[in-house]
Amino acid sequence: MVKKTALHNGTIYSGYDILQHHALLISDGRIAGIVPENEIPDGFEKIDVAGDNICPGLIDLQIYGAGGDLFSETPSVDALGKIEQELLRQGCTSFYLTLATNTIQVFDEAIRVFKEVSPRVTLGLHLEGPFLNAKKRGAHPEALIVKADLSTLQHLLEGNEDAVGIITVAPELLEQDCFDYLVEKGLLISAGHTDATFQEASEAFDKGIKAATHLWNAMSPLHHRRAGVPGAIFNHKEVCASIVVDGIHVDYEVVKISKAQLGERLFLITDAVTDCDSGIYQHVFNKDHYVLPDGTLSGSALTMLGAIRNCVEKVGVQLDEAIRMATTYPARLIDRADIGHLGEGAKANVLVFDPHFNVKKVYFEGEKV
Repeated sequence: MVKKTALHNGTIYSGYDILQHHALLISDGRIAGIVPENEIPDGFEKIDVAGDNICPGLIDLQIYGAGGDLFSETPSVDALGKIEQELLRQGCTSFYLTLATNTIQVFDEAIRVFKEVSPRVTLGLHLEGPFLNAKKRGAHPEALIVKADLSTLQHLLEGNEDAVGIITVAPELLEQDCFDYLVEKGLLISAGHTDATFQEASEAFDKGIKAATHLWNAMSPLHHRRAGVPGAIFNHKEVCASIVVDGIHVDYEVVKISKAQLGERLFLITDAVTDCDSGIYQHVFNKDHYVLPDGTLSGSALTMLGAIRNCVEKVGVQLDEAIRMATTYPARLIDRADIGHLGEGAKANVLVFDPHFNVKKVYFEGEKV
């Protein structure tokens, strides 16, 4: 028997629509429509959300682990399942599990595990490295950062198109044959951990790099005599950029400037890690973020809903726009029309949260989490 649910008595945020006195209809794992509350069809179980907000499940294109499981340290079926469950509880219903610079063997194992599981919540893997610029390595170990070559890229990507969906590279160090290969594979290529000049970054964006990884962090700076990567991002017409809105990775006033410059091209990520006391990345929790044992900033402790809250309360972004930064815009960037909105036919990935940004209900493909 098909399960039918109607969420009502809340404010529905879907794309550019804000609807009150309406109900969200869920049937057989999909959105069946949005109707006035007095027109809920027979056969739908009515669920009163008591004035809370209803929006699409959130989308995080860069997260490394959750709940004590750092995927690069424990790339296992069990760890992947636990990370998914923790993120679902947070209202994040789609994400790219990210691997920072590591050995090729770790990447191979992570790809193998992903393909074995064929997960539904994890959309794919985001390889953040090892083809970066050591000058802007941040928490990435310099010894493992390498220059890209075609044979290594082919080793990682051939036959793994269903697993690896995003790759972060330093474009100024990428030879043309490697650049062409990545574009040909159809991955989302993102510029990050890069010391590119304004001209180098601009040319890379024109040639097929569609995004930039964690704007401001680990990139050549915006200077009044050298515009750097941020200047290239601001001046481009199409390239998008992710940003970590925790007040630590980027000052809230700089987020305001970034939002004013980029508009819909700016989207939210958590860049979140989790506690880990072994291996290459030993993340230590420090009040409200993570550092390596030597004190280097190594990741956030954000949730996607927390990032939305900070946008609203600290940056002055309207709630509907902050939600789009975590749903509409990342879905658009990865070319997924079935998530990131609550239109008819979309996957019934739904978050219900209260005015204080507490998660109240989460539905994944129509099933309550």
